[in-house]
Amino acid sequence: MAGWNADTGAGPLGEGAVTVLDGSSFCISSANGDMYPERPHGVFFEDTRIISRWNLMVNEAPVEPLSSKTHEPYRAVFVGRATRSDGRADSPLVVERDRHVGAGIREDITVRNFSREPAVCAITLIVETDFADLFEVKDGRVLRTWQQTKTPGNGSLTIESAREGAHRRVTVRAPGANFSQDGLSYVVVIPPRASWTRRIIVLPSFDGVAAPEPFSHENPAASSAAARRYQEWSEYTPVLHLEDDDTEQILLRSHDDLGSLRIFDPKNPGRAVLAAGAPWFMALFGRDALLTSYMTMLVDPSLALGTLQTLAELQGASVDALTEEEPGRIPHEVRRGVSARLALRGGGAYYGTADATPLFVTLLGEVSRWGLGADVLGSLLPHADRALDWITRYGDRDGDGLVEYARATDRGLINQGWKDSWDAINFADGGLAEAPIALCEVQGYVYSAFISRAVLALDTGDMELAAHWRNRAVALKKQFNERFWLPERGYYAVALDRHKRPVDACTSNMGHCLWSGIVDDEKAPLVAQRLMSDEMFTGWGIRTLASDMGAFNPVSYHNGSVWPHDNALIAAGLMRHGFVKEAQRVASAMLEAANYFDGRLPELFCGFDRKTYAQPVPYPTACSPQAWAAGTPVLLMRILLRLDPYLTTNDLWLAPVFPEGFGDFEARNVPLGTSHVSIRVSQGSVTITGLPPGIRLHREARSPLADLLDINDPDSRTHQ
Repeated sequence: MAGWNADTGAGPLGEGAVTVLDGSSFCISSANGDMYPERPHGVFFEDTRIISRWNLMVNEAPVEPLSSKTHEPYRAVFVGRATRSDGRADSPLVVERDRHVGAGIREDITVRNFSREPAVCAITLIVETDFADLFEVKDGRVLRTWQQTKTPGNGSLTIESAREGAHRRVTVRAPGANFSQDGLSYVVVIPPRASWTRRIIVLPSFDGVAAPEPFSHENPAASSAAARRYQEWSEYTPVLHLEDDDTEQILLRSHDDLGSLRIFDPKNPGRAVLAAGAPWFMALFGRDALLTSYMTMLVDPSLALGTLQTLAELQGASVDALTEEEPGRIPHEVRRGVSARLALRGGGAYYGTADATPLFVTLLGEVSRWGLGADVLGSLLPHADRALDWITRYGDRDGDGLVEYARATDRGLINQGWKDSWDAINFADGGLAEAPIALCEVQGYVYSAFISRAVLALDTGDMELAAHWRNRAVALKKQFNERFWLPERGYYAVALDRHKRPVDACTSNMGHCLWSGIVDDEKAPLVAQRLMSDEMFTGWGIRTLASDMGAFNPVSYHNGSVWPHDNALIAAGLMRHGFVKEAQRVASAMLEAANYFDGRLPELFCGFDRKTYAQPVPYPTACSPQAWAAGTPVLLMRILLRLDPYLTTNDLWLAPVFPEGFGDFEARNVPLGTSHVSIRVSQGSVTITGLPPGIRLHREARSPLADLLDINDPDSRTHQ
């Protein structure tokens, strides 16, 4: 999930750092709620730091932190102790900061006096902004200086700046406060056993356009845009109950995180997509959004629809070496900051990814089977066909039938699969592969795209088109199994390099090939065995790179770490091929690991063996919450339910295989087409209520989609 030409690490947030977010707006602070410009702290809006310093002083001293709690993803409450005005140590002054983030921030500051005597308090809030680009803050290198104008007024402070044709303004409002160019202050006397409260609001305005749905002093916090969206999300999405309390809490945390990671286009406010992860990737990433919305169909299929519609509007139309845009290509990343627009010639999209384009087609097929309306499907099919045309004309760079990548300039990403760090694709001896590179999982995604388009054609009765894409899929699968399989090792090469040599490292990527269906049936048992070997499976999950490989490092980003979403897709592939116990083992390991991260799976964690370390070791700069990781528990539940709708043909498969001791499971309000159903699994029995009339329920695993494509005899199209 690396940003365009960006390092994947993150600067030191500081011990006890607290992050709250609402879509692409977020705030990072220290444990007492203060923010410091020398750290990657601040309030961020549209990839810009609009507040860089936010320091609360009571009686000329910082507030001593006691606790902090994120009650909702967009809200945090900080509790601390203030210094007495007489300097004595045992202070009766307790400070509470109730912070909401959205288009700016709203903070209610309350000072409580637990003394029997009045308390004189000098309260000061120091405020600064540097309007720094998000990646400048992330990398600890704020290089550009904005010339600022500060205007204190009656109850407000306005900070304005302009650079490179962009105008930025932040207004801090606090009626009744004394304002200066450094911030605001109060001098108050708090009666015995009483409290004092004031509200402070920060409102951004970019290029003369005020932020939508701003905070106000009059409206209650529950009426904020973030609170309303969160409430609507909670009411719309399924309610999950499990006998295992720990697993239920993991799913609830996942649900909350997915809701907080949604971002909305002001031009289409009813359409949501998922940002990749907090704090540094609160933007649309094509691959991340496509995979995560696939993973979360059980919770909210509309996320997948919004992702497809948004990416269709951004689909490449011309050839541009700097942005790597090509006709039909789906973008890798979309940014809104000033630096991004300058680097990308006034735009904010970078297209350097090999896999988002085929994944677009695969997701469209999945959404169609989940009950997407024919009118919406018709508007997206031309974009799917353009994506398939990109695969043939641009993705297959040398005409050999495989999709390769090589960055167009030295400013683009070196590696353009999901493992996009510079050293992620290497040989068994640790040597780096050179581009153009054909990744194994990308061929699997392309195979899945071909199958999906064939099935979409079959659903509309276009037998000729269905046969065309089926034949393309068959040919690709044959070539893949001939060129990527390493018979002497019993697994697939991670890639082919510029010389078409197999890159022979043993990686988790081949698990994605199980998921896509490109693996030959006779090879699948060997792949499953290798994935579950001691070199790959840590006990907490499957490593990205086997421990007997030359580049293995359990504390690396992609060369030996454990990624939850990677494991979820592998579990889906194992289940697809009938390796039920192996899929259960991976799912159980992921859920157990989540318990050590307060119920929230991080982007990744270190790949140490469970026999050596009794709990998973955190990766120091992992995003949390992160979209893929938040989607992992949801996909694991779907995998264990073996839930597969095909509403185009009025079929639904449901055949749960929960691990032993998992206990009862209930999901209410599960979206299915235009209806909602409830599913209950108890002591081996399965009950589903609310199923629309005419839907055939199959209490067994669905056979692969490729098995449905008997083009020569359409009347034989049956579901096993």
